[in-house]
Amino acid sequence: MTTDHLTITPSVLYFGTPVALLSTENEDGSFNLAPMSSAWALGRTIVLGLGKDSQTAHNLAARPDLVINLPEPAQWPAVERLAPLTGRDPVPARKQGAFRYEPAKFEAAGLRPEPSETVRPPRVASCPIQLEARAARVRLDVTGEFQVIEAHVLRVHADPRIVVPGTQHIDPAAWSPLIYNFRHYFGLGRELGHTFRSETARLSARGA
Repeated sequence: MTTDHLTITPSVLYFGTPVALLSTENEDGSFNLAPMSSAWALGRTIVLGLGKDSQTAHNLAARPDLVINLPEPAQWPAVERLAPLTGRDPVPARKQGAFRYEPAKFEAAGLRPEPSETVRPPRVASCPIQLEARAARVRLDVTGEFQVIEAHVLRVHADPRIVVPGTQHIDPAAWSPLIYNFRHYFGLGRELGHTFRSETARLSARGA
């Protein structure tokens, strides 16, 4: 097998990241819903990356409550229905021609909102995992093109079908996130193994 690599300049670096649907509050008290694929977790802090001209970034700079909704692979068509929409009016210059303004995002995606418990924006009812959160820090990244948001998770809601019975753990064999891999949608394949720190692996071993 050759060990030579090509030096390339890809247009994006979405090398297999989970998709999230972010619900936030607009200035008029209505709610925005937007897909994004730049998120990662540090304990109970979720770090989000958003275009600085997006309605979500605009909302979080003024109203920090949000819900990070995690869809499953079968929900990718709903995510894609949201993809060409923006909650900004007028449409930002860099999005003109490719995006269109749509204030009713839940309806456009065919998704149903349900009330949150600790924040104002609603959850997406059909998403198996919903994280109620509050943006604690909103700042520009080093390029000035993106907003980096550090959001503290206040409450986690999970479909009982993906929770290990009698525990507080998500069952990784029952849950598969929707993965955004170089602008294509994927689910997870079969399990290859687990880290030595896995708590669910030990639970599975006891049940075997």
